[in-house]
Amino acid sequence: MENLAARIILLWGWRRSLLALLAGAFGVLAQAPIDFFPAGFVSFTILVWLLDGATADDRDTFWRRQRVNFAIGWWFGFGYFVAGLWWVGQALLVDADEFAWALPLAVLGLPAGLAIFYGLATTVARLCWSNGIGRIAALAFAFGVAEWLRATALTGFPWNAIGYAAMPLPLLMQSVSVTGMYGMNALAVFVFALPALLVSGRQRWVGLVAGLVLAAAHVGFGYYALGRTVPAGKSLSVRIVQPSIPQGGKWDPEYRDNILATLLELSARPPEEGRPRPELIVWPETALPFLFTDRPDALGAIGEMLQDGQKLFLGAVRSEGAGAAVRYYNSVIAIDDTGEIVDAVDKVHLVPFGEYLPFQVVFDRLGLRAVADNVGGFSAGTERRPIKVTDTVSALPFICYEVIFPGEVVANSAELIVNLTNDAWFGDTPGPYQHFRQAQIRAVETGKPMVRAANNGISGVIDSQGRIVDAFAQDAVGALDVVVRLPTNSIRILEIPHLNGIFILLFFAIVACGTNSIARIRSG
Repeated sequence: MENLAARIILLWGWRRSLLALLAGAFGVLAQAPIDFFPAGFVSFTILVWLLDGATADDRDTFWRRQRVNFAIGWWFGFGYFVAGLWWVGQALLVDADEFAWALPLAVLGLPAGLAIFYGLATTVARLCWSNGIGRIAALAFAFGVAEWLRATALTGFPWNAIGYAAMPLPLLMQSVSVTGMYGMNALAVFVFALPALLVSGRQRWVGLVAGLVLAAAHVGFGYYALGRTVPAGKSLSVRIVQPSIPQGGKWDPEYRDNILATLLELSARPPEEGRPRPELIVWPETALPFLFTDRPDALGAIGEMLQDGQKLFLGAVRSEGAGAAVRYYNSVIAIDDTGEIVDAVDKVHLVPFGEYLPFQVVFDRLGLRAVADNVGGFSAGTERRPIKVTDTVSALPFICYEVIFPGEVVANSAELIVNLTNDAWFGDTPGPYQHFRQAQIRAVETGKPMVRAANNGISGVIDSQGRIVDAFAQDAVGALDVVVRLPTNSIRILEIPHLNGIFILLFFAIVACGTNSIARIRSG
């Protein structure tokens, strides 16, 4: 291994950049749906050795030296995001005549922008670099901060955060209820990078012990958390409808009646023998390809379909105002058994370039529109709040990728989380599987079950510990009946995981800077 490390450390020029790109791309194998988590060890060990070799001429300026450090992280990130997000381009092919020209921007431009965060991470890490475990702590701290920035800057896009690679199974998901996602990102990088110490003499034992302790704590806490008895509480009978409507024809007026008929038929089916009648029926995001104001008969048909005491949550476009002042919202609408709309919650966190265009005036002049703009562009909601399902149960709705943001899915008074999405834009690619995995982690973070309805999958019910109670396969068509067990209260150990994540980042920063200072004193 010493020879391999030495060869990597001595790489320079395009060879160093190419290996950084390949290491980042290989690391994506640790993400869903492949879940080959050992890829993380290979990927980050190579990154550490590449940074070990990022030396520059002493005559170079400070900024020139940082440019080398940034480039290694940027190429690593570019490989990681191209390999992990190439499927985003699939959405542009749904309406290829209008959007195919933007395919390079989605497949290469988006990864190039996201790679900047990893370039900043390696730059910051090198400021506290040392010969031993301190540099591993520096890398963990820097990537932890970078992932937090990626989740917040410019509305945020924390897709495939490094921490998910350490949580492929419910057993390995439980720690996030304590560390928070941001802490888990830093811990995952720290553990994945520890094999770089195997060529460091005495440090190899430090790395081995640290890795074993953290891995044992991660697995041990998982066993403990899953072994706890969940307090018996209320239950809710839920039906999830997955119609698998092809995205290409969804908004074609010719198919609107067929789509509505499909949804109504799936919703009205009698429950399987031994299962109770559903109290809540859930349709996916933008399930109806029209406005209720344009089709009042649809509301009447829904009212006739619903039986006494049933309620329907459906995704639909909602409008306010008229004429030039009209606004459209991507909403979750609640309809009771009389066919009356009793509540609606609008999507707060819209997808840039998907549901709205930043700098709308400029793009309007160029004749461009958002990819999912079928009605004139969406406006963001101002408040996310629970919707009552029954007199004693309420659900907090999240639409599409809102569920990937750790800071937005927080503990609240609702008994469960409902996620409505339409991943048919991306076909049978890794995207829907990655989306579902992130929904699992949100359930663990909050300690609350999640009901998820997706147009073509993956629909299902996730319990409060991230376990899949039942789910539909990708592209299946049907109605899934599940009795959702609602804990009487949150079963999480701590209620402040995001604050714990900050403490973890601070700990790694102290270790990195302290180790670096000691190394400088010894060398001086």
